[in-house]
Amino acid sequence: MPSHAPTQPAPAILVLEDGRTFHGEAFGAEGETFGEAVFNTGMTGYQETLTDPSYHRQVVVMTAPHVGNTGVNDEDPESRQIWVAGYVVRDPARVPSSWRATRSLDDELRAQGVVGISGVDTRALTRHLRERGAMRVGISSTTTDADALLARVKESGEMAGSELAGEVSTAEAYVVPAASTSSTTDGPRFRVAALDLGIKTMTPFRMAERGIEVHVLPATSSLEDVLAVEPDGLFFSNGPGDPAATTAQVELLRGALELGLPYFGICFGNQLFGRALGFETYKLKYGHRGINQPVMDRTTGKVEVTAHNHGFAVDAPLEGSTTTPYGEASVSHVCLNDDVVEGLELKDAEGRLRAFSVQYHPEAAAGPHDAAYLFDRFTQLMAENKEGGL
Repeated sequence: MPSHAPTQPAPAILVLEDGRTFHGEAFGAEGETFGEAVFNTGMTGYQETLTDPSYHRQVVVMTAPHVGNTGVNDEDPESRQIWVAGYVVRDPARVPSSWRATRSLDDELRAQGVVGISGVDTRALTRHLRERGAMRVGISSTTTDADALLARVKESGEMAGSELAGEVSTAEAYVVPAASTSSTTDGPRFRVAALDLGIKTMTPFRMAERGIEVHVLPATSSLEDVLAVEPDGLFFSNGPGDPAATTAQVELLRGALELGLPYFGICFGNQLFGRALGFETYKLKYGHRGINQPVMDRTTGKVEVTAHNHGFAVDAPLEGSTTTPYGEASVSHVCLNDDVVEGLELKDAEGRLRAFSVQYHPEAAAGPHDAAYLFDRFTQLMAENKEGGL
């Protein structure tokens, strides 16, 4: 009688750039990979995490100990592929259990060539990253020579100074039509030009369900490309890399602000908005990644539980406003854990809102949805701009 015992995974090692080494087993594709080690505190939504382009060139450590229970389906991906450079879990599910699953997480990682490691003490690894900060890392299931792997880790690229949006953006523009239930009889309520810096599928969907026709444009688009769409508003998406290294999009945004085009930015779009207004950005020690971060919306006074994925932040004064060439800029949202700037807004001389952004993810498909109203705020901003002829 043939044996159906599962094949024993190959041994694997994880080596951080400071030399700390963890041993485990190959999970997903066998091979070798390098990236920036970061941790995600979400207990759900691993499929959205894996396919979020903002994780490009990052090795994601899951703090939840058991990962893969619900397998993988074809409805939940946030982009066309898995973007993480590597994946680290403690205890992967042996068998997926969900009526929506069509394959296991291990099979999907293997099919897309994503190198991972399991059986790692992720609590110890997470604590190390919290104390020492995000750093370069290597995972290998082809060698167990930690010293040799460490040498290759130190030769790999750093996240600071990297311009990565162009590597994850769409190559061709495309249109996400407004949902028929939200459109007027004359067509969509508004048309938005959305610059794809690593956009997630749910973002244009959230706009479309509010009657907005979304023209998704490549990251290399010019202001002329944006204006050719005849948009009612401009949107900058989330994305990977160092905002200080992403300069062309900042100039595009400044040109749009000079023209008075309503603007909404999410995540990377918040950082680029900050730089367009004259603020600096900086790298966080270990970043915010998860779906349980408390943020205060200073406009409403409410505290929202929000989804985050960012390793950089805007350096702007938490109190008062700053005069810019485009109006008065101020901080609209603050993280209650560490006072990191989580949102900006720009008002004209009469105190009317002209542009705004948030650092977190109001479109969060895996939850929570406390901040979904921000898409309504963008819709209202475009409506007021149209009515006022501003």
